[in-house]
Amino acid sequence: MILSAYAHAIGQLRDPAFRRVIWFGLALAVALLVFMYALLLLVVQLFVPGTLTLPIAGEVSGLQTLLSIGSLFFLLGLSVFLMAPVASAFTGLFLEDVASAVERRYYSGLPAPKPVPLSTAALDSIRYFGVLVGLNLLGMVVFVFSGGLGFVVFWGINAYLLSREYFTMVALRRHNAAEAHALRRKHNIRLWFAGLWLAVPLSIPFVNLLMPVIGSAAFTHIYHRMQGRKPGG
Repeated sequence: MILSAYAHAIGQLRDPAFRRVIWFGLALAVALLVFMYALLLLVVQLFVPGTLTLPIAGEVSGLQTLLSIGSLFFLLGLSVFLMAPVASAFTGLFLEDVASAVERRYYSGLPAPKPVPLSTAALDSIRYFGVLVGLNLLGMVVFVFSGGLGFVVFWGINAYLLSREYFTMVALRRHNAAEAHALRRKHNIRLWFAGLWLAVPLSIPFVNLLMPVIGSAAFTHIYHRMQGRKPGG
């Protein structure tokens, strides 16, 4: 079921209904990554006297570093650790468009969903965003001192948090909050494995830019399969 959900999600990337969401998601992901990197440079300037040498980026001595070629590669590496928070931050912004496109193509005939209020989606995303930023920065430190084992830790944590958020947001379109959370708890282990298929690609540069959209589509399929519906169309 999980592999099939992701296969259907990837297969729909060519759907014209997905194109606007994909470009919108790519632009937002890049913008937020650049913003977080600029914030990192500001913190370095405030708390580290003089200059600091970062891998690939070289010496950090001001925001002009942000425009250097080295910084672009460093940002790419940083995305390995920060795309999970980015995926969380934008879930509520385009999940409705993605889920609607999936349902139009594969689950026609369903009653109209109840759109999740933007305020609810935004608060939910902000709550998880802070947790994910902290955990992924911790994972980055663990990675440096553990010879790569840190990946295992934050893949597992991201799998839980992202699956919890994505599935709940999809379920809230057709259930009240109590029903959505009960459904998530019932399928907790299966959803964790589904989240793992989202968390791992989020650590792969370039691929990770598409994963928030693919994840939204995949969890829409997973939700409907749990309701006993098979994709048609």
